[in-house]
Amino acid sequence: MDTPSDFRETQIVDVLDRLYEQYPDPEISLRFSNRLELLIAVILSAQCTDERVNKVTRELFETYDGPEAYAEADEEELAAAIDSITYYNSKAGYIKSACRDIVEKHDGEVPDTMSELTDLAGVGRKTANVVLQHGHEVVEGIVVDTHVQRISRRLGLTEETSPSKIETDLMGIVPEADWKEFTHLLISHGRETCTARNPDCSECVLEDICPSSKLDSEVDLSDGSEW
Repeated sequence: MDTPSDFRETQIVDVLDRLYEQYPDPEISLRFSNRLELLIAVILSAQCTDERVNKVTRELFETYDGPEAYAEADEEELAAAIDSITYYNSKAGYIKSACRDIVEKHDGEVPDTMSELTDLAGVGRKTANVVLQHGHEVVEGIVVDTHVQRISRRLGLTEETSPSKIETDLMGIVPEADWKEFTHLLISHGRETCTARNPDCSECVLEDICPSSKLDSEVDLSDGSEW
């Protein structure tokens, strides 16, 4: 008899094959030209859309050039420059503090290890994973954002609820070569089809292998609610 682990390992092959076919060029949607810009953009993106972040950083990155500029910035002025972003006051403080540490502890360079990145203000494992993958080409985990969390649970790939535990489950079944792209495949699918409130199951390439399909199930496994 197949175990849940066997089911997930079999299912993930189909999930990856179908999503790669549907989204052949998965990529990060945040706009940046260097590692520091990437770090700042990811800090700003917490509970905020990438589209909004890109609009704000277009001018922000022209105003502040390098970690010293952020470290020495007036925090109220920095907050005002990002005030259309959620939690902009807190994020201004995180950016200023993180950049001060980058200048004082890392010779002005964005760190390239998980431990050093997560020591920076406003940087958790998800943010650090993004910076490592797209800034340093270092892949040591799977970025678990809201789309990945929702869809991986909907598909039955995990029953966990915390991002760290979801990441652990996914790392056990997703081939390591696909860790980086897996996040962007699910983000693309989450934006286009498998939305939070009203997923379009009838048009979903994963519908026949999804245990949460509205066409064949009464329960959304992402949160346990009834359709």
